This record gives sequence, C-alpha cells and structure tokens, in this order.
Amino acid sequence: MSVVPSSSEILNHSRNQVQADLLSVLEQQYWPQVLADAVRHAVLLGGKRVRPALCYAACLALGEPVNAAARRAAVAVELIHCYSLVHDDLPCMDDDALRRGQPTCHVQYGEANALLAGDVLQSLAFEVLTGTAFEADQPPTSTNQAQLMLQQVRALAAASSRMVAGQVLDLQAEQQQVDEPSLRNIHLNKTGALIVSAVQMGAVAAGLHLQQPKMQQLELFAQALGLAFQVQDDVLDVTASTETLGKPAGSDEKLQKSTYPSLLGLPAAQQLAADLHQQALDALAEWPEDADALRQIAHFLLSRQS
Repeated sequence: MSVVPSSSEILNHSRNQVQADLLSVLEQQYWPQVLADAVRHAVLLGGKRVRPALCYAACLALGEPVNAAARRAAVAVELIHCYSLVHDDLPCMDDDALRRGQPTCHVQYGEANALLAGDVLQSLAFEVLTGTAFEADQPPTSTNQAQLMLQQVRALAAASSRMVAGQVLDLQAEQQQVDEPSLRNIHLNKTGALIVSAVQMGAVAAGLHLQQPKMQQLELFAQALGLAFQVQDDVLDVTASTETLGKPAGSDEKLQKSTYPSLLGLPAAQQLAADLHQQALDALAEWPEDADALRQIAHFLLSRQS
C-alpha cells in the first residue's frame, strides 16, 4: 500500500513549484517598473496556492505526473486568482487595506496602478496558458496537443467570466439578505468557477477531455469543494482574527454582505461546510489512490484557520 502524502506536503510541494514558475514568468516580462513592482506585490507575497495545487492533484488523479501543461495551467489559474484579489480589494469594490498580511496593491502603488496590474495579470494568464512559459517547454507539435491547449483556454475563460458575474451579483447583494439559492449561485460563480477550472485544466493536462464522464465526476467534486471553501471563508470571517486571516476580519459584516453565517447562523454554516466537504469526497468514492491528493486538499480546506 502506497504512502499518501499529507495535505501539508502536497500543498508545500505545489506552492514551491508554482512560486518558482510564477517568478520565472514575471522575470520574462518587460513592463514599466511601477507595473512590474505592483504585479510582483500582487502575485509573490504569499497565498495558499490552492488552485495550482488542484491543477497538479487532478493531473495526478488520472495517473499522470505533473507535466508542462499542468504547470502552465497552475500558473495561469493563479494569475487570474491574483488579478481578482487586486480588483476585489479596490475602493470601488470591498475597499480593503490588507491582503496576505501586507498592504493591498492599491494602498501600496495607487488605485490606477493596481487596476492596471489586475488587467495585465488577466492577459498574462492566457499568454502563459498558450505559450512556452518554462525552460524546456515546447510549443504544441500535434493536433492533440493543440486541442488540449484549446480546452484549457475554454475552461479558464469561462471560469473568469463566471467569476466576474459572481462578483456583480455579490455587489448587488450588499446591504440586503438574499435567500440561500441566490447566495449559492453567487459563490458557485464568484469562488467556485475558478476552482472547477483548476481541476478541469489539470485533468485535461493528463489527457482527459472536458466532455468525458470522468470529468463530470471531477466537476462535481470541485463544485462541492468550491462552495465548501466559500462557506468556510464566511465562517472564518466571523471566528478568526485579522492577524490569523492576513486580511481584515469582520469585513463581510462591515459591508453588510449576505453570508452563510448571517443567513443560517454560525453552527448551521459550519455544518453546511462539513456536508459539502463530504459531497466532494463522495464524488471521488470510486476513484483509486491516485486521487488521494485531491482528497487531502479537501480535508485541508475544511480544517484551515486562515
């Protein structure tokens, strides 16, 4: 029986790899210095790197080693995530001054430069996904490789669009209490879509097509996981400190946002996170040990405190 790495080992490995890859990609860019500095601030100063870890784990779940296509996807999804955080923190959105224990991008570099940093991160994500990002990385040399790349682009582009739509719905829900189906719809888009795309792109890197039945099982896993991730975020906004979170605690209440604890109560929200976690695991019930990295990441996300 193989030894399954712990969630911390899985996340540490993927975090170290994607950090090196992100740094490599950013060093290849020739931008005005203030833009380069703002982007590095937004991308390199920490983060759990959960979405890249899911890319890697989905590739491994299909019995394939992490390859260049999975590494490109991991970098691309993290760049989209970082862009979304920069924009989410802007004064016109959540107006947050702290992210990952550091001043937010607009606080450090000004609102205009932060806005433009987010813009260029979105463009760079697709440049990475469709190019040669790393040493010894080769452009597609066959129709199958080109189709693989196209499927990854479709998955990430659709998720990015849904994420923006979810943010709009989230803004519209401020200063009012929406019902549970509406709140679920917000977070399946705002948070869940990018998590689903990370799993999809990692699986595609291993040769699985978007329409195959196994992909549908992975999507069910990722949808439940994405929603559980957001419910846990809502819980931590109530129960954790600013120092632990690395961002302002209680910001949801300050903005009068609809959250799971405010809608259901804290105990019921915590139970919902546990139920969604179990749904995610159930989606992988028939998968072999190769999928244990996905299971370990799910366990980590339920038990995390920041």
